[in-house]
Amino acid sequence: MRYISTRGAAPELDFEEALLAGLARDGGLYLPTLWPKLSEAEIAAFAGRPYEEVAAAVAARFTGDAFSETELLELARASYADFRHPSRAPLIEIAPNFFVLELHRGPTLAFKDFAMRFVARLFEAVLTRRGQRATIVGATSGDTGSAAIDAFQGLSAVDVFILYPDGRVSDFQRRQMTTPTGENVHALAIEGSFDDCQAAVKAMFNDFAFRDRMKLAAVNSINWARVLAQTVYYFTAAVSLGAPARKVSFSVPTGNFGDIFAGWAAKQMGLPIERLLIATNENDILHRCMATGRYEVSGVKQTTSPSMDIQVSSNFERALFEAFGRDPAPVVALMDELKGGAFDLPEQARAALANDFDSARASEAEVAATIKRVWDEAAYLLDPHTAVGVHAATVVARDSATPIVALACAHPAKFGAAVQAASGQVPEVPGHLADLLRRAERFTQLPNELSVIQSHIEQSARPV
Repeated sequence: MRYISTRGAAPELDFEEALLAGLARDGGLYLPTLWPKLSEAEIAAFAGRPYEEVAAAVAARFTGDAFSETELLELARASYADFRHPSRAPLIEIAPNFFVLELHRGPTLAFKDFAMRFVARLFEAVLTRRGQRATIVGATSGDTGSAAIDAFQGLSAVDVFILYPDGRVSDFQRRQMTTPTGENVHALAIEGSFDDCQAAVKAMFNDFAFRDRMKLAAVNSINWARVLAQTVYYFTAAVSLGAPARKVSFSVPTGNFGDIFAGWAAKQMGLPIERLLIATNENDILHRCMATGRYEVSGVKQTTSPSMDIQVSSNFERALFEAFGRDPAPVVALMDELKGGAFDLPEQARAALANDFDSARASEAEVAATIKRVWDEAAYLLDPHTAVGVHAATVVARDSATPIVALACAHPAKFGAAVQAASGQVPEVPGHLADLLRRAERFTQLPNELSVIQSHIEQSARPV
């Protein structure tokens, strides 16, 4: 299996090289040269199998000869051993033929644990095999950072630096990043928004001298391995609901577009997904683009679903590449236009996206009302991100005979104040994090200045 850049000017890489590279040197994102296909019989055979076995079987289609399926199974078992549910990603029915997929049973209570813990073990295995070390940099709107720090802390082959927008994540999210004691993990509070943090990470990767000197690697969803790992729970959920004999739709709370693109990838592999619903909060650039064809950046609004407070959705570039029939030229042109704050999608691309995706927006009032309604009707607590997905699934027309699954991206305890304000209920914090708000914090505040951030990373990282 080989990997190509969405911008067409970077060399093809194998899986190991794409894993370690993260962002292509032409600024693009890596995708497989072809989408591997699973037969209906192969998909049906996932029924009843442990999550780890499905993860190894799916990942094997993308890793080439980098790992055997036996090695992948060992890595998956290590990745998910401390999840707090034997199914790893259980389905809960909250209304007839309407389900939430609980993706918050991992150590940091967010869906990012599924990909991050698997990717951490891939990194450690590859780097150890090569006798190398790497410096990982990432941007987070909340959950990616805590999952990365938890997954990578203590690993000998990597140092990790996570940039988060100072004052724009919940206290719970911040403390998950700032209280771990591993010497190889570093939380950097950056003045500005998530988009500023993401822009700084991309700029570091495009500074090739710094990139090569520090052996930079990425664990944001710009890294293909992150998206790959997230395709797995689409398979386990759909098969539990009758796939491949039955189609399933998914409503996905969407910020950086990685999670919903993983669903699109699963569909390309043969999973019978009827519709993928892009669910946005008031930072609705993707919904506006789907509705009007214009992708236009506006100011980031702070909401009760901060992991989705994003304007520039990096993984949307992967969807555009596919919508243009894998022609990199129009992708490059649109990314250049975006430097001016906006671009207009040609009708060809709009139509291609509409073949698979719907979209909807949830206001802050609608998020709160959804949390209350689901509690009143089903005695089930949603976090605000999940509520965005549930609301979207109730307002977009769909076939009621097709099951719809809203991805429950985070545990309600991570956003306890918002959940309590909406429902009157105080979400219980899982025992392993009960003392989180009393733990000592360790972080560094930095201005939104690339040179300052790079200097701090260079001074703080161990020699590579």
